[in-house]
Amino acid sequence: MSGYAKTPEPPYYAVIFSSQRTEGNNGYGEMADKMVELASKQKGFLGVESARDDVLGITVSYWDSLE
Repeated sequence: MSGYAKTPEPPYYAVIFSSQRTEGNNGYGEMADKMVELASKQKGFLGVESARDDVLGITVSYWDSLE
């Protein structure tokens, strides 16, 4: 994941997921990629943005409706 999500003009909705990393990767990167893959197949998905450092991760997914 890189760059900014290409969202339309508002209104749209954001879902924010935060995580606290533990020592080691423990498959985190692969699971994050799979989560985005599955979300992108859902009706109403607009895009995703993600940032993380060694401890904290934040992912924001964008949707066209609350459904």
